Amino acid sequence: MIPFSVLDLSPVPEGSDVAQSLANTLDLARHAETLGFNRYWLAEHHNMRGIASAATAVAIGHVAAGTKTIRVGAGGIMLPNHSPLVVAEQFGTLDALFPGRIDLGLGRAPGTDMLTARALRRNLEAAANDFPQDVVELINYFAPATEGQRVRAVPGEGRNVPVWILGSSTYGAHLAALLGLPYAFASHFAPSQMAEALDVYRERFQPSDHLQKPHAMLGVNVVAAPSDEEAELLFTSQQQSFVNLRSGRPGKLPPPLAGYAESLDLQAKAMLDSVLSCAVVGSPDKVRQGLRDFIQRTGADELIITAQIFNHEARKRSYSIIAQVRDEI
Repeated sequence: MIPFSVLDLSPVPEGSDVAQSLANTLDLARHAETLGFNRYWLAEHHNMRGIASAATAVAIGHVAAGTKTIRVGAGGIMLPNHSPLVVAEQFGTLDALFPGRIDLGLGRAPGTDMLTARALRRNLEAAANDFPQDVVELINYFAPATEGQRVRAVPGEGRNVPVWILGSSTYGAHLAALLGLPYAFASHFAPSQMAEALDVYRERFQPSDHLQKPHAMLGVNVVAAPSDEEAELLFTSQQQSFVNLRSGRPGKLPPPLAGYAESLDLQAKAMLDSVLSCAVVGSPDKVRQGLRDFIQRTGADELIITAQIFNHEARKRSYSIIAQVRDEI
């Protein structure tokens, strides 16, 4: 059985607010811990009213403080938005507070629109192109300080914080392979290059002090319910959210809407079929078979499962069903 983990975007449903969403995040993390999930990651997004985890390191501290054993981390920190030193200090602090439980996934996308990216960075010149060098600089801050080193991450130096490379194309696969780092692919929203990226990563992987063999974790959307019909209805919240985002109308997570997919035009349907092709939606039997097939097809070393479900209790129930079928795969 491969490990199953959780990716939580800390959704803000319509009629709710950020405070409630962050409370729900902690409640779901505690639930995932009791169910035996391996890690619990939060993602950096900005200027999105439907996502509460913009201050990702703060949200990670909130979750880690309220749990005991589950690994907690970033899936991910968008490194071009930050200096490597600041990230090393933040995650060095988290590791000092919660030793052996903190993960750091790094991405090179802005996690937002370009106007907001400019507000975050002030200077957009060469930010993404500097990503490989920034990753190496950040990793070096976690190493023990050397004699005469003038810039040090305190906290950070000497901390064992696992660094992951995130990706939705072959770019991250090349970098993760070159540096000998674990790789997390965003197949839950950008699956088109998944197979090619996995081939690149596995074929070009160079063992390192960090990792001796490739470890690929793949994102999967899973909505599980007692019946296929209920799961498909719950899934319409995520479908609406994607259509709204791609249409330039991002907002809070909408409630389920019966018949939503059938109401869309052909272009919107095609978009959903593409971006959500790595989704398993249905009853326990359907979810079991769908996840089994996905693992066999991809050879994933780990799955990280996300679910944009409007009702918090339904989302918890979905993860309970996933944990049940995980033990039967």
